[in-house]
Amino acid sequence: MKMTTQLLVLSAAVGMSLGLSGCTSTIHMEPAVDANDPLCAEVTVRLPDSVGDQSRVWTDAQATAAWGTPSSVLVTCGLEPPAPTTQQCVSLSGVDWIVDESETPKLRLTTYGRAPAVQVYVDTTILSADSVLQSLAGAVQQLPKTSECTAPATQEDGEQGEGSTP
Repeated sequence: MKMTTQLLVLSAAVGMSLGLSGCTSTIHMEPAVDANDPLCAEVTVRLPDSVGDQSRVWTDAQATAAWGTPSSVLVTCGLEPPAPTTQQCVSLSGVDWIVDESETPKLRLTTYGRAPAVQVYVDTTILSADSVLQSLAGAVQQLPKTSECTAPATQEDGEQGEGSTP
């Protein structure tokens, strides 16, 4: 009888967890061209469970991640590294990022000098881009550094950095 009770409790727990997991939505994302690069796997397994007060949610594409409902942070690994640019470059926690402000208050930040590249899309009405990049730095640092921005803005100086050059 004790075994039957344990089986019933286990069955109820499994059924409950399946029911709860059915309530969470999966975020549709497109994988990058090089999403299957083993270095992207090194990044994605190290991504945090939460960024700020936003919890990680499931995505349906390889080498992607998202946080928040609705999503306030989207990450894609496996992009072609960007060419030198005159766009703002920031350096946070040892990682250089090119800042695309064309959709402000949402920012698109792409690693510079790392291959493959990682792109982060942040809704800055919910989280600060700096806090997001700091949260992701440990994972992104897994990618080999091949170059850096010429005069990036840093967390300490808060100034706009110059673009990136090889």
